[in-house]
Amino acid sequence: MKPYQQVPIRDRGEPLVPIPLDAFAIVQPHPYEQLGAPYQGRSPYYLRQTVCDRLLQAQQALQAQRSGWKIQIFDAYRPVAVQQFMVEQTYQQLLTAQGLSPSTVSRTQQAAILNQVYEFWAVPSSDPATPPPHSTGAAIDITLTDNQGQAINMGSPIDEPSVRSYPHHFADKAAAQAQQYHQNRQLLAALLTAVGFKQHPQEWWHFSYGDQMWAWQSRSPFAYYGKAT
Repeated sequence: MKPYQQVPIRDRGEPLVPIPLDAFAIVQPHPYEQLGAPYQGRSPYYLRQTVCDRLLQAQQALQAQRSGWKIQIFDAYRPVAVQQFMVEQTYQQLLTAQGLSPSTVSRTQQAAILNQVYEFWAVPSSDPATPPPHSTGAAIDITLTDNQGQAINMGSPIDEPSVRSYPHHFADKAAAQAQQYHQNRQLLAALLTAVGFKQHPQEWWHFSYGDQMWAWQSRSPFAYYGKAT
């Protein structure tokens, strides 16, 4: 169990609402749907009402600073079944990258790979006391696009399971390009934190408002959102 999962939940009962996609940029086709993730008719482009409202505020602030720029939504609501699917996908990806196979991997190697997976992916828990952040409808994975609709280079792709994904990985790198990556990440984080979101400690792209991770980082006695239905 991760520390934030110990925070109790007092769900506000807010419904999931569709994100007004015309206000944002989106990744199409949706990356997890393209892989075959089992959404079973549910859309990933949903959030709790308050979370959606705050995301819109961040987009408005971005427009005021950088005309034509948009927040690009990579992922939002994620059923637990999709969380399980992506954990398995990432495990297989890392297994293959290390030249291993399910038939030859040792228990020690398996444990090491799973530790790496769960550094970046929440456990796909069905326990209502420990829902994965995205399954609450209170977490988003995002980046930025410029006034030409091109994605801003953040130095590593979303979902890369490596230290390059840490929000401040490039902060102490001397190269000009590395410093540009850091500035881009700082801009994204500033926009979201200004409207109440908290950033995942290991993922530059992941922000949440009202879930257990947010509550833990905010020192709130409880989270506002549990597993969305």
